[in-house]
Amino acid sequence: MKMAACRPVVYSFGKSSCSWRVRAALAFKGFPFDYVSVNTKRGENLSEAYRKLNPNQKIPALSIDGTLLTQSSAILAYLEETRPDPPLLPSDPLQRADIRSFCDIIGADIQPIQNLAVLREISKNVPKEEEAATRDKWVAKWVTRGFGALESRLQGTAGKYCYGDSFTLADIYLFPQVNNARFFHVDLTPFPTITRIANTLATEDAFASTHPSKMPDGEDTFKA
Repeated sequence: MKMAACRPVVYSFGKSSCSWRVRAALAFKGFPFDYVSVNTKRGENLSEAYRKLNPNQKIPALSIDGTLLTQSSAILAYLEETRPDPPLLPSDPLQRADIRSFCDIIGADIQPIQNLAVLREISKNVPKEEEAATRDKWVAKWVTRGFGALESRLQGTAGKYCYGDSFTLADIYLFPQVNNARFFHVDLTPFPTITRIANTLATEDAFASTHPSKMPDGEDTFKA
């Protein structure tokens, strides 16, 4: 979809980890952006107006360079290709592939099965007083499985960040997912390397400046 060229516009919901990836990448690369809240808690992504913008009715979406991009992985790839400095990926092709593989564990294996729509579906037939515990148990199962794989991989790559002492795309993916895990009370004690890196990332301006609490809809949090 072609759009008028302007300052980047992120269609986002503060609590969305996929959207946070994009916000953090833009901040890391030094590109201010405008923010349009699409509150998935209220179903704003299902509105006719948003469907016309993004037929898949998901967030994030990014208006940039006269076009609209959707899906966080595609958006992040475009940002890296068109705005390579500072880089989120190393120059070595094998290292780039390894980092992308790490990111896919989060973006393809963990996050999609603990998003809002899924959590509402798995808890819809349980008593109201059991909904939160049902969601927490579901999230813990899949996050724990995925984090186990990430923790093992990090034993061979981690420095200050996921891959040595350079901030990379892996960090862009990891921190929002850790934030979600903490929100759903996942026990992170089995993952000391992930926890250490996440605590470091919490102080990075790319995340601090784009934290859900800093977004216009940041106070509208939800338990799903």
